[in-house]
Amino acid sequence: MSDPHPGRPPKDDRRTFLQKLAEFIHPGPDSRDELIETLADAEHNEVIGSESRVMLEGVLRMADMTAGDILVAAPRMDLISIDAPFDELLSVVIETAHSRFPVYEGERDNIIGILMAKDLLKLQRAPEFSLRALLRPAVFVPESKGLNDLLREFRGNRNHMAIVIDEFGRVAGLITIEDVLEEIVGEIEDEFDIDEDQGDIFGLADRTYRVGGDTALERVNEAFGVTLAASDGEEEFDTIGGLIAHEMGHVPRRGERYRLGGLEFVALHTRGGAVRWFKVSPVAAAPRAS
Repeated sequence: MSDPHPGRPPKDDRRTFLQKLAEFIHPGPDSRDELIETLADAEHNEVIGSESRVMLEGVLRMADMTAGDILVAAPRMDLISIDAPFDELLSVVIETAHSRFPVYEGERDNIIGILMAKDLLKLQRAPEFSLRALLRPAVFVPESKGLNDLLREFRGNRNHMAIVIDEFGRVAGLITIEDVLEEIVGEIEDEFDIDEDQGDIFGLADRTYRVGGDTALERVNEAFGVTLAASDGEEEFDTIGGLIAHEMGHVPRRGERYRLGGLEFVALHTRGGAVRWFKVSPVAAAPRAS
């Protein structure tokens, strides 16, 4: 039976008369931009904190974003060949510090599964195991996949990585649950990250170094015994992050690599349009011809 008074609010509507009158005179926001402005006003009036506002805005903006907007592009993916020997696998895991790796066979576009770094322990303890037996199914999603839907699927199937496919069926890149969550909460740091107040250059166990993007260029030159400067010689830079961004022509995204002055710089963490941490290692000199 239909409601004889469809325009009336439900009986359990406990709003006061003044609340109803205020809502009638000043209706709520009817667009995303208006809602974001309302959140800014709420922060200004100390109704919510700044972190809460940033997270809520992230949720709103994420609604219009797709996997193609935040994926790690295919050329920057750290892949493992199904035919790679164990020592090579271990080297890649140590160098990149990832927990999951797409595995390919033949061509890099031919992704056949996902390898968990922790599963390599099984291979070390039982060499008779084949790498293929350790692979977990790869999940493929189109570039147009909405981030809201993707996050729901990540949570539902307990999968934390997906391979993104373009409209022609080629591998466009990959995306992780961390990438999606960072659109809401900002950069997520792991247990190996270093607080800003602990310094700017650190030696790591694998004989590489972690260098803050805002480290003075003079200090980097002194620490590594190099003389890094702009290749065009027209500009001077105070920080290593500024110099690398200038040389690359853009602020590097996480995972991008660049070689300069005998050093290789890998962007580990970015925030606020700048690189927060680089992983730096000397570039091995090419062997001389006999």
